[in-house]
Amino acid sequence: MHFKNIYLRSFRLFLFPISILYGIVIAIRNLLYDKKIIKSIEFNIPIICVGNISVGGTGKSPMVMYLVELLKKIYPLATLSRGYKRRTSGYILADEYFTANELGDEPMQFYIHHPDIAVAVGEKRIEAIPQLLYDRPDTKLIILDDAFQHREIHSGLNIILTEYSNLYTRDFFLPTGDLRDQRASMSRAEVIIVTKCPIELTEHEKFLILKELNPSDNQKVFFTGIRYGVPYHIITQEKFPLTRELEILLVCGIANPEPLTNYIHEKTKTYDALFFKDHHIYSIEDLNDIKKRLDFLSETQKIIVTTEKDAVRLMMFKGLIINMPIYVIPISIDFLFDQEKEFVQLVKQYPYDFYNSLKPSSINE
Repeated sequence: MHFKNIYLRSFRLFLFPISILYGIVIAIRNLLYDKKIIKSIEFNIPIICVGNISVGGTGKSPMVMYLVELLKKIYPLATLSRGYKRRTSGYILADEYFTANELGDEPMQFYIHHPDIAVAVGEKRIEAIPQLLYDRPDTKLIILDDAFQHREIHSGLNIILTEYSNLYTRDFFLPTGDLRDQRASMSRAEVIIVTKCPIELTEHEKFLILKELNPSDNQKVFFTGIRYGVPYHIITQEKFPLTRELEILLVCGIANPEPLTNYIHEKTKTYDALFFKDHHIYSIEDLNDIKKRLDFLSETQKIIVTTEKDAVRLMMFKGLIINMPIYVIPISIDFLFDQEKEFVQLVKQYPYDFYNSLKPSSINE
């Protein structure tokens, strides 16, 4: 479980009875689905779900981006997200007129990087999918972002992430821990990915984690690490490599900034940081605080570094930040133990098998 300090840990442990009640409710709900008392809806289109059973940053967005890049050249595809912390409600299909405040930061990030695909948001995914297929009838594949715990929709391929430093096997229900679903729910996943692993993870450590996760014979487990790219200016896109001569002001609102702070610490002379809550909506006051903190840094060479998720919200103030040294650090995933080829084959095979299983008449419906 992620605990920021001893006081937060004590407070969360104090809420243990609430966690027990929450776990009971989740168990009853899952039982109703397992017994088909409540039924999941199955759509006549392949659906890949990228999710987790815990709250916090397990790396869903980089995985969705990876899948989009991998599959969009093969199938006309769409992503569907809830649009967490957006200031709108209901179904929206992204276009150039929407902002992160209206779509949510992660869907906006998907749209900016992949404007050639359909990017949609909708709290009620069971209603959003038919509307999405009506708006984009050529869609042949849907990637559901963060929907594993929402069992109203049946996904043919569930790719579920668990963080190396906070494996679901060592966690407990909210609010004492970070779990929002039962550990047993992982049995519904076809693919389990251990994310944010150290690049130097050994075969022995891999063996111990596999033993702890205890996957079934039908489940595939992959291990990934984080790869940070060269930062680029938020407006001009000009690249600016990190060096030891730089002093950095790190500005981010993500669930788990520790891997990024470790990377910044390794690459630069010194750094300061302004941390905000995950999915933070920036304000003018925040911008003023950022400017003051940057001015306070003593080094001549100093820049602001932020994440791609934060950048889409900061872009709301494009006119105010155009002359600020704000650089966005891109992130991608690295498969360890030469597993990428196997993962790519598995993911590409799923929609192929799905359409081959359909009767010719139903394909054209």
